[in-house]
Amino acid sequence: MHTKETFSELISSKLKLIRTEQGLSQEELCTLVGISKKTLIQIEKRRSNANWTTTVAICALFNQSPYLHSLIGDHPIEFIRLVAHTDSSLATKTLGGHVWWTTIEHQGKYRIQQNMVSQHYRILDIDDFRWFSTFDRDEAFQKLFELRTTHDEQT
Repeated sequence: MHTKETFSELISSKLKLIRTEQGLSQEELCTLVGISKKTLIQIEKRRSNANWTTTVAICALFNQSPYLHSLIGDHPIEFIRLVAHTDSSLATKTLGGHVWWTTIEHQGKYRIQQNMVSQHYRILDIDDFRWFSTFDRDEAFQKLFELRTTHDEQT
């Protein structure tokens, strides 16, 4: 299971690649993220890890990074929400999971997909809106049942 610490460790281990992909110098990244150059050097040399705030800033600032997407297998902001255990009550539009996702259950207008990289689960509707994300398979199936029940009652 991913925690804030393990996710920060993952981002830290790839921070230099993310920085160079973005064409940034160490000084430029430090200014953007709000850390000292000494701290960045320690992270890039793998002597320490970025803290949670820095990890969130990296993912927010570079959320369109192809490298970050391939590293996580999902949109960086959504993955941060998942790791932080915050559930946005609004469904968010996705690309439908044609690259990093395997559909493991389909019921009515909803489907559960599992990410091939991080192994987390999400529930999408027929219009590819994300309704739920979790690392827990049982929780995903329970939420699918709840969504399906709610949808069936409304139609």
